[in-house]
Amino acid sequence: MEHRKLGRQGLEVSALGLGCMGMSEFYQNAGEAEAIATIHRALDRGVTLIDTADMYGPFTNEQLVGRAIRDRRTEVVLATKFGNVRGADGSFAGIDGSPAYVRRACDASLQRLGVDVIDLYYQHRVDPKTPIEDTVGAMAELVRAGKVRFLGLSEAAPATIRRAAAVHAISALQSEYSLWSRDVEDDALPTVRELGIGFVAYSPLGRGFLTGKYRKPEDLPETDRRRMFPRFQGDMFAHNLKLVEHVEEMAREKGCAPAQLALSWVLHQGKDVVPIFGTTRRENLDANLEALKVELSADDLRRLDEIVPKGAAAGTRYPEPGMQSVNR
Repeated sequence: MEHRKLGRQGLEVSALGLGCMGMSEFYQNAGEAEAIATIHRALDRGVTLIDTADMYGPFTNEQLVGRAIRDRRTEVVLATKFGNVRGADGSFAGIDGSPAYVRRACDASLQRLGVDVIDLYYQHRVDPKTPIEDTVGAMAELVRAGKVRFLGLSEAAPATIRRAAAVHAISALQSEYSLWSRDVEDDALPTVRELGIGFVAYSPLGRGFLTGKYRKPEDLPETDRRRMFPRFQGDMFAHNLKLVEHVEEMAREKGCAPAQLALSWVLHQGKDVVPIFGTTRRENLDANLEALKVELSADDLRRLDEIVPKGAAAGTRYPEPGMQSVNR
């Protein structure tokens, strides 16, 4: 397994990480036993970065991850997030970055995960009501208290990243990045590279769309949250499927799966970029890790730019309420 550095503070992780959200909520999952087996398989294959958040479940995903890594803690770079506030009934209660909430959220995550320290602690979404300096100041206190090792931000705008980094070193920015979500190339990626911050790319497979598994919206179960996302609806789905068909054609020529080609593209965007894919099954995990073997030449990368041009996807990446909470 190749390893990559995130930031300048000594954080090193596997080149591909495992996102665990879908094991508990939003997508169709395979059950807890298979989820834990998948995490164990990831560790067996050399994956070190395991990513969760307190809001997933809500709360139950951290508990699941904690059970999975209980006897293998030293093999894991454990990442979790705070800031998206949810009730036990699953209701959403907004975003909170206040210092008091930061402290409460961290203690609760430590308890659910069953660990003494969180390796990488992200602010999941920026709270417009709380100055970022106050939020990161409270996060820095957690580092000094030995509860957190490294700090991260998720979906933060460049100006916010700069202000945060002036308070305490930021090791990683986590934002959506894939063949069909490339807006971070405009300003977020240049900013973190200037500041020496690593980049963690979530949804590198376009929430599964780029795998080619889904040929019509009805292929998604009725309970699958992706049905609410614009890119998975109506004419936008049809438009985006044509992009996937181009990816599938190139993947056939390369002798790999579309998912492997899409993941390899993200891996080739720089040694400071670490994609985290989500899966709930061991066979999908094994297939995705084969992306590490897919070599892309400069000509291959130019061709992908041509067949899936930047901005080519139809529809926003979140429904409107979700779009209001990103890049701020």
